[in-house]
Order: sequence, then C-alpha cells, then structure tokens
Amino acid sequence: MENKVICAGFGGQGVMSMGQLLAYAGMIEDKYVSWLPSYGPEMRGGTANCGVTVSDEEIGSPIITNDADIAIVMNLPSLIKFEKDVKPGGKIFINSSLIEKKVERTDIEVYYIDANKIAADIGNIKAANLVMLGAVLKSTPIVDIESILEAFKKVFGPSKERFIPQNREALVKGGESI
Repeated sequence: MENKVICAGFGGQGVMSMGQLLAYAGMIEDKYVSWLPSYGPEMRGGTANCGVTVSDEEIGSPIITNDADIAIVMNLPSLIKFEKDVKPGGKIFINSSLIEKKVERTDIEVYYIDANKIAADIGNIKAANLVMLGAVLKSTPIVDIESILEAFKKVFGPSKERFIPQNREALVKGGESI
C-alpha cells in the first residue's frame, strides 16, 4: 500500500512538522518513506508545503504531481494550488476554520475540519496541524497514532515530550471530527 500526501499551508501552521511526523512514523513502522519540503524564504507567513509518501514498497520518486492520494490544506492559497493535484477518488482535508471556499470537484472525498477551533478547545491553537493529521489517520490509517507520538519525540526532542498528552488529544479529536 502506498499513500502520497500533500501537506500545505503557510509558515507557522506546522505544515513541515506534519510531514516530518508522517515520515518518521512510517520509518518507525519499517515502511519506505520520502519527505520533500518546499517553502518560500519567509520564516512565518510565507507559503509552505511538503510531499510525503509512505509505502510498503520502494518509492520511485518523492515528487507528487497530479497523483496525491490525500491533500491536507491549511489555508485558501493552498486549496487553490493543490486541489487539482488530488487524483480522482482521493481525499482532501480542509481547515474550515480558515477556508470558507468549498471544493468544486465531485470526484474526490472532501472533509471540512474546524481545526483551529478544535485546537483552541483543547487549549493549544498550535495543535491545529495535529487535529488535521488525526482526521486523516482516522479516514486512512497510513500509520498508527502511537507511531506519530513516538515520532514526535524524534522530531521535537526530549524537551518537548511534555506536550505529548495534549498532542494525543489533538489527534484523537481530529479523528472524532470526521
């Protein structure tokens, strides 16, 4: 099984972190992975996206164009740019806290997740990316949530481990939102 995922938004929304967590979780589960980041020169507020492939077989190319199984979009410019890159039958997850526009395509599954509100309700607005990731993993079990939490330790280091319970809650609430 292979899953090609586009994570997109603006800097500061945790788009790159979301991709890294998926990639590390895949490695923890002994899967083949690729993570290809792309971002503007701005530190925060600029465009940011990454392509992540998690597969049971070797990956030929890390580039995802017009064949994404899943797109996770955190802002309107990302929806406009990446909606076309989801293959027919694929899925798109939209942060409806920031995006009012509806998807025009009828050949994909669409999930509108009020990620910012859910994250704020659990006390950490910065966890909106994990809310979105939880929704994705509920609909398509690419990796296990426990692997994501184990990956969190590798991506953010020991000093951030105290945030794992709150991040677990964000993942679970995201899954419950679909």
